[in-house]
Amino acid sequence: MRTFTVPTREVVAPKNQEIFDQLQKALGFVPNLYATIAYSANGLERFLAYQNAKTSLTNKEKEAVNLIVSQVNNCEYCQSAHLVLGKMNGFTDEQLFEIRTGKATDAKLNTLVQLASDITKNRGYATPELVEAFFNQGYTNENLVDLILQISDKTAMNYLHNLTKIPVDFPVAPKLEVTF
Repeated sequence: MRTFTVPTREVVAPKNQEIFDQLQKALGFVPNLYATIAYSANGLERFLAYQNAKTSLTNKEKEAVNLIVSQVNNCEYCQSAHLVLGKMNGFTDEQLFEIRTGKATDAKLNTLVQLASDITKNRGYATPELVEAFFNQGYTNENLVDLILQISDKTAMNYLHNLTKIPVDFPVAPKLEVTF
């Protein structure tokens, strides 16, 4: 099987070098998974624009979706990254553990996590009762569209890591034996 290495600034396209510099300045490092996207001359710019676009979901909701999708897709890199980002967005360790198991104490967030999990594991399909529960919690059509876009963002990153197996450069998420 092919071994993927993380490309360095020196070997990526000039536009990606600029993005590496921006990431270095903003984050203090260039995450390995972003660097891996830079194998594509246009991929990193395109992906970051998509990832950073405005959404109707709150940052906490986005992180909950990112974490459950990464758990369902069994992506060690993204689970690790989103445990860190989840804490930065106000989740406790206990709440993050709960989300990884497909639940949340908060009823509205619980509905979001369950629906995101169901959509992910069923490749775009969902149990009608979960969709109805989502709307009953006050979510809107706009929120549903943004949820699907968030799932697609995270699924792309999960697939990239699951295929390339580049090194995780965040504290590694503890393994959970969860079946979805």
